[in-house]
Amino acid sequence: MNKTFLLIGGSYGIGNKIIDLLPKESEIIVASRTKEGLHNKKVKHITFNATEDTLSLEELPPKIDGFVYCPGSINLRPFKGLKSEAFLNDFELNVLGAVKCLQIIQPLLAASEQASVVLFSTVAVQTGIPFHASVAASKGALEGLGRSLAAEWAPKIRVNLIASSITDTPLANRFLNNEIKKEKSSLRHPLKRIGSVNDVAELAVFLLTEKSSWMTGQVIGLDGGISTLNIN
Repeated sequence: MNKTFLLIGGSYGIGNKIIDLLPKESEIIVASRTKEGLHNKKVKHITFNATEDTLSLEELPPKIDGFVYCPGSINLRPFKGLKSEAFLNDFELNVLGAVKCLQIIQPLLAASEQASVVLFSTVAVQTGIPFHASVAASKGALEGLGRSLAAEWAPKIRVNLIASSITDTPLANRFLNNEIKKEKSSLRHPLKRIGSVNDVAELAVFLLTEKSSWMTGQVIGLDGGISTLNIN
C-alpha cells in the first residue's frame, strides 16, 4: 500500500533530500514558505510558514503515514549577548511550530496502521558546546516533547529524533562557507568530516519506514562521534 508523507520544510537541504529517498510510489506533501527546489519533484506543495500559519485539514489527506518537521535554527552567540527574544524565537520555531503541526495532524497519523514522526535535535543538547545556549535549550525541549509523545501515542504512532552535529546544509552555510571553516569543523569530529544531507536524510527515511518499526522514543546521535568519543 502506498504511503503518504508530510514534510514541514523540504524546499532545500535535508528535507529536499528526504523527498528523493522516499519510496517512489509515495504521496508526498511539502508545507513550506517557498517552492524553490521542488519544481522537478512529484510533490504537492502547500505554502506555509511554521511560525505564522496553521495547517488546514482541508488541504491534507485523511491519513498520514509519516511526518517530518524540518525547520530549525542555528543561533550561536555568547550567552551574555543573548536576549530573551532569541530564546523565545528559537523556542517558537523549534518547539511550538512542531507542536502546532502535530496537534492538527494527530488524527491523520492515528488513521495510519502505524505512523512515524521524525524530529531534529542537535548534538549540543547532550554535549555542552560553547555558544549553543539558545538552540540547545529549545532542542532539549523538543527532545522532551518527542519522548513524551512517543509514550502517549504508542503503539499507534512512533516518534523518534535525530541529534546531529553540523551538517553541510544551506542553514549552516555561514559556518561552512569556505574550505578553511569546513576543515576546522571536520577536524573536531572523530570521523574527521562534517555531516552531509545524505547522511541525515538516509537515517530519517529509515525512521519513517517499516525498517525501524520496533523503534520509538529514541534520540539518535548522528554526529561523527563527537558526542561520545574523545580521541584528541
